[in-house]
Amino acid sequence: MRGTADAVSVNWVSIEIFSGTGKRTYHNSFVTDLPITADSVAELAACGRARWKIENETFNVLKGYNLEHSFGHGKQTLANLLVSLNLLAFAFHTAANLCVLAWRTAARGAKYRFFEHLRTITAYIVFPSWQSLLDAITDPKARPP
Repeated sequence: MRGTADAVSVNWVSIEIFSGTGKRTYHNSFVTDLPITADSVAELAACGRARWKIENETFNVLKGYNLEHSFGHGKQTLANLLVSLNLLAFAFHTAANLCVLAWRTAARGAKYRFFEHLRTITAYIVFPSWQSLLDAITDPKARPP
């Protein structure tokens, strides 16, 4: 990659996707140290797109936690504390999304809407359990016991 004697030898794949009208809808390039052949290029391109999608979605999710806002606070440890709390919330939300079907159902769509609903509904109604809260968000006709 650097053009020096000790440089790593790599291969390069470029992907372009066009719509039916001929407009380019996607373009990206990937570098790999794996050999690229006619048999492997489609799979390598698919892997590159999947990795890009995962990274992009992760960063977009983290943007929703307003991490950049935390760095403007405190001279000693407050910024670190706020970032740690944000990352802890992200970990809990990820675990809930993976493990709790009711959470997944209630939180589908834009996450900020889910948290707006959660904040609003808990301001007016006291729920006897977490499950009844998630049921109420999932089914607006559901009433807490």
